[in-house]
Amino acid sequence: MATVQHRIKRTSYAFFMLTLLVIILIVFGRNYGLLGVPSSVSVVIGVFSFGGMALLWSAIGWRVKVDNRSLGSLLTQYVAVKVVGWLGKRQRERLEADTRDIRKAQEETLLKRLRKNANTYYGRLYEFSSIKDCVTFCQLHPLTGYEHYCDLVKRVAAGEEGVLIAEKPLILAMTSGTSGASSMLLSTKDTNTEFFLQGVAVCLDAMRKAFPASDSLQRTVKFFYAPTFRQSEAGIPIGPNSSTPASSRHMLALYTTPAPAFQVPSEPDALYLHLLFALKDPSVGTLESNFASTVFYAFRFLQERWSELVEDVELGRLNLVLAVDSGSNQIYGELLRRHYCRGVPFYSPFYAATEGLIGVNLWPEKEQRQYLLCPRSMFCEFLPEASLDEEQPPTLLMDQVQQGLSYELVVTNASGLFRYRIGDVVKVVGFHNQCPVVEFQYRRGQMLNVRGEKVSEAMFLAALKRAVTQWPGAKLVDYCCAESGILGESSGGSDPHYQVFLELKGVRNLTEEQRYKLDHCLQEDSAIYKSFRFKGSIGPMRVQLVGGGAFQELRGLMLASSQASPNTFKMHRVLRRKEYADFLQGKIIS
Repeated sequence: MATVQHRIKRTSYAFFMLTLLVIILIVFGRNYGLLGVPSSVSVVIGVFSFGGMALLWSAIGWRVKVDNRSLGSLLTQYVAVKVVGWLGKRQRERLEADTRDIRKAQEETLLKRLRKNANTYYGRLYEFSSIKDCVTFCQLHPLTGYEHYCDLVKRVAAGEEGVLIAEKPLILAMTSGTSGASSMLLSTKDTNTEFFLQGVAVCLDAMRKAFPASDSLQRTVKFFYAPTFRQSEAGIPIGPNSSTPASSRHMLALYTTPAPAFQVPSEPDALYLHLLFALKDPSVGTLESNFASTVFYAFRFLQERWSELVEDVELGRLNLVLAVDSGSNQIYGELLRRHYCRGVPFYSPFYAATEGLIGVNLWPEKEQRQYLLCPRSMFCEFLPEASLDEEQPPTLLMDQVQQGLSYELVVTNASGLFRYRIGDVVKVVGFHNQCPVVEFQYRRGQMLNVRGEKVSEAMFLAALKRAVTQWPGAKLVDYCCAESGILGESSGGSDPHYQVFLELKGVRNLTEEQRYKLDHCLQEDSAIYKSFRFKGSIGPMRVQLVGGGAFQELRGLMLASSQASPNTFKMHRVLRRKEYADFLQGKIIS
């Protein structure tokens, strides 16, 4: 029976493709005067066309959830879904093959990068043409940070060619600056191609398998905004490397927001339009954004301005939220699941950065956010957590890491970064065939460290969430910390300590005993922090409550005073600038 169904499906597909070919011939024939054919042939063409369109409608019809869509809109989406589905299946098969021989895939990826850039200034300096394997590369080339490339990127920005890469960059990509000053990196066509093929296509294939309802021709609410770009001396655009309306122009027909609305420069105005057209469209099936924080703030905005929107809104049903809700966005994902999107599946598809695609989540149905490293996106090395403070420690390769241990990632990408320490620490939680599966742990620049205790973002958040459960009625909305050193005299204590700013729902005050619960929970999780507290080397944590909306205002301040885009913004969990801490000091209510 299955064989018969498969043959019918193949025959139907062939008939459908033949019909499309016939339609194309008719269109071109009419336009270029090529249809001098007998009437009998015209009849045959008509029969094929009618039958093919009927077959096409039967393929589309079961996926349509509402009847207010035009045929052109449905056909555009159907073809796009089919093409991306075919690409996703093909790329997934390649990925599976690569994970079975990870050293081979990684070495081929590295040597491809080196050969392409061997004749650049940088390639000649480090003798790329003489390197024949990954071991030699690791021996000849040092580990690098951004300062290693800063002057070289400036030469590229000024218009000099062949400095770091053989091609001209598409843009000079600015990092979000979450763990320090923003860096300007190169972004190339290869970076974008890899992200789409190895990331988007593969993750959409995984999503359709995990959530079959997402294969219906429902529309997506895409929360992203037109960023502001400036120009380098040579006219190269400078701005964020995330997906933007311009870079996704061929996909805009799939979204609820009309194309012109994506060009509105003001984020609040653009968000209003996204919500307005989303709420009016009953065919909405997916909410999509780079980060869960963007979706969270959209719901907050909806709460504040619902009366303006509700006058001409007809609500649709949602069956999927697509956004990164790991790392610094974990708290927003939890809030969405608990309040605004209760019972709605969440999918965090990518592990990516300005440097490029790092990993893909092949398990959308799992609550834990785990990512398979992409063997052909970057050449990856791993620094054991114990050696993070060393300048040139030895590294491990993908086939040498151990499950259960944490490492800092070192990458060689397609855009002129070689053995580059990106500052992300990940934990190897398993393997898919030979390829590591990782969970993001923390950014090195976002650690609390006043005496050498090194408390990571993940450790602090775990302690905070446990403390909140001991505060009756309290729900955590947002938080960040500051080391007392940046606060000066306003820190409220002579011993080094942590200043913690919390936005809570359900309570407006905490007793001193309740505030101490957080300090106690962190001592339970960090033996080093506990020992420093016991000796008095670190003073007690100061926990302050800020008013509702304070973090949303802080987000606006951070965006205004940096080169970050709303599409790439991540809340700073450890504040490194005094003006941000001073801002929250002015919002304290308890």
